[in-house]
Parts: sequence; C-alpha cells; structure tokens
Amino acid sequence: MQNAPESSLVGQEYEVEVGPVAHGGHCIARTEEGRVLFVRHTLPGEKVVARVTEGEEDSRFLRADAVRVLEPSKDRVEAPCPYAGPGKCGGCDWQHAKPGAQRRLKGEVIAEQLQRLAGLTPEEAGWDGTVMPAEGDKLPPGQVPQWRTRVQYAIDDAGHVGLRRHRSHEVEPIEHCMIAAKGVSELGIEERLWEGMATVEAIAASGSGDRQVILTPRPGARLPLVELDKPVSVLRVDEKDGGVHRVHGRAFVRERADERTHRVGNGGFWQVHPQAADTLMRAVMQGLLPRKGDMALDLYCGVGLFAGALADRVGDKGAVLGIETSKRAVEDARHNLQQFDRVRVEHGKVEAVLPRTGIDSVDLIVLDPPRAGAGKQTVRHLAGLGARRIAYVACDPAALARDLAYFAEAGYKPRTLRAFDLFPMTHHVECVAILEPAAKGS
Repeated sequence: MQNAPESSLVGQEYEVEVGPVAHGGHCIARTEEGRVLFVRHTLPGEKVVARVTEGEEDSRFLRADAVRVLEPSKDRVEAPCPYAGPGKCGGCDWQHAKPGAQRRLKGEVIAEQLQRLAGLTPEEAGWDGTVMPAEGDKLPPGQVPQWRTRVQYAIDDAGHVGLRRHRSHEVEPIEHCMIAAKGVSELGIEERLWEGMATVEAIAASGSGDRQVILTPRPGARLPLVELDKPVSVLRVDEKDGGVHRVHGRAFVRERADERTHRVGNGGFWQVHPQAADTLMRAVMQGLLPRKGDMALDLYCGVGLFAGALADRVGDKGAVLGIETSKRAVEDARHNLQQFDRVRVEHGKVEAVLPRTGIDSVDLIVLDPPRAGAGKQTVRHLAGLGARRIAYVACDPAALARDLAYFAEAGYKPRTLRAFDLFPMTHHVECVAILEPAAKGS
C-alpha cells in the first residue's frame, strides 16, 4: 500500500472567515495565502477552524470540514442527529442550520447557478427567489421531518447497519436515521445484523402500506432469512448482472399520486419525499395548462406520473408519448397508463427514440432528465418541435441552468420557475421551470 503523497495537505488546519454557500453542501473560504477551501459543516459569515479532508499542494482547491466554530452564525443550531458532523454520515449537509436558513441557502445556490451558467437573474427566470417547504415539513429548529421513504443502508464487514461517510465508502454505524420515513423506521432494519450483505435498501410506499427490502449480497454470500417488524417483500440484486430479482412477496410497490395508483417495480425510480410526486405534478400542470386535444411528450417518463396527468387533461382527442430508458419502468408505465387509449410509452434513450418517431410538432413537453440534464442536442431537438409550453423538472440547479442556456439559444425563455425543498437537511433541491417561445409576449 502506498503512502499519501508528501504534498498532501490532509489534516492541515486553517482559521478562516467563511464566505458564500456553494453548490454541493459546502461554503467557500480562503486561507491567508489565498487557497480556496470548500468547507462543510459551516455557514456563511462564520469564523471556523477548517481541517483539510482532500487536497495537495498543487490542487486548485481543497475540501475541508469545520472542526471548531469560533464565531457562529445566528442561523446555526445544534445538529439534532448524533451522526451529523465532521467525519460522520454524509447523508445530510445542513443539520446544523435552521430550517428557514436551509431554504435560503438553497435559494442562493439556485440564483448563483442561474446567473453563472444561464446569465439569468431570478426576475428573468420568473422566480420570486423562494424555496418552498413541502406540506408538513415546516417544523421548528431541532425537529427533523421524517421524509425519506427510500433509504439505502450500507453494511460494514461485521454486518452492522450504517450510512456512507461523505465522499467515502466507509460506513458510519447508526442506530436510527432521523430523516427516514416512519414506514422505513418501523421495519427495524437498524436493530439487526446483516452478515454477508453489502447494502440493504428499504422502501415504504406513499399512499399504500407496501414495504420492500432490496438486498445486495457480498460476492459469494447467501441471503439471510429476513424477519422484520412489519410485513415486507424481499428482492435481491444479482451480483453477476446487477438485475433485481424477487425473493418473496410482490416485485413492486404501489405509490399514490394525482389520485391514481402507480406500480413501481424492482426498486425503480419514484420521488423519495411522500409529498414530492403530487407537488411536482401540480406545479407542472399549473404551468402547462393542458387543453383538450393537445399532443404532449413526457420525456424520461419513469413509471408515467406526468404522462398520466397529461392524459387525464388532454382528453380522448389528445395524445401523449412517453420515452424512458429503463425497461422495467416502461413495463410499469404501460401498466399504469393502460386505461388511456391515446398514450404510448417507448423504451430507449430520448435522443435516439424521439427522432425515430417522426414527430415534428407538439403542443406541450414535460422533461424530467437525470441529474446530468438533457444536454444541448436534445434541447435543440425539443425547441424545434414548436411546443406552446415546456415544463422542465430538475433535481440539479447546475444542470437546469446549463439547459436553460441551451433553450435560450434555441429560442425559448423561462416563463416561471418554482423551487421546492423536497430533500430537507440535504443540499438537494427540486425545481420546475416553465418555458415558452421567446418571441411570445409575457
């Protein structure tokens, strides 16, 4: 095993004044020599001792943790979770900040990304600058919303349950995750040993009593007998092909949104916050204002949340096409949307499937791309379809801002932008931008 390079600065401590928040759950500071530090566990305006966790003499920037707070911010609180802090669990970024301050920080990140990557002020983006909490999440300092309906626990070599440390494969053993939804905590996963397992993922569906556990064994390990505190379906990840296979119980959970039930199979994608699916669906429909007879696209459509909402609203004379890369999600979407005659769902990558459809004109578009965004090629294609309005659902403000810049080049501008705090205690935030042709008057 090689020793760390002599130029490593890991462990070096600096006393610094903390500057603005940056994308990724940290704040920016500079040493007296002008070195840039990305510091976690601090807040803008604080004076802290920052200990370097990553970086060398010639690094462009250093990563660090605030290990001592010399002058605290008025927004600082004692982290409610005992596993939050330097060197501990990497799941939550803002346990040490008041709930309102967390939302302000997320708003500052969105504003900075819009300005830097898209050249847009909040006003030009049609955004009032606020990040809205989900219903039921507006709690006083010291209380933590139990919102995470899907938790992937890491298992250490001895079989103890934990969560990953920040930017590390190391496991922080835990007895309870404070942000886990009640339906996850009730399973009692943290109270058991999971020898031979690499991860145990727990899912507690919103709107139904369905619970599911997905086991990832270490190479060569046998599955344990799963006896938990509540009825649960069990699936396993195959070590050879990475596929998810049913062990017992249902291979899917039933999620509720838009007054309809959605089947989500084999641990497939569904919004993690119990209010998220309905919150985002309403924001998209309020922004698009679908009309009877509209032709609409739902891109990166998952199991069909937006496609179903659109189909309800465009009626029998309208039509909806969904495109999704996950084969299992496509099967679920077709099942979930089978009541709609004029809806079809195609399997494949958007940039490959959409040109093959021959569609050259649509009325409305919804896209909910992965964290990397849609990209310039796809944005150009979409802009060429002449949609009356486009709804862009984004889980990453940097990707959103980049794609908004591409849309601007292609003749579309934001009409409105809304931001939602659907990941409390973390740096993640969800945005919905509604776009329209730039030539159209506001």
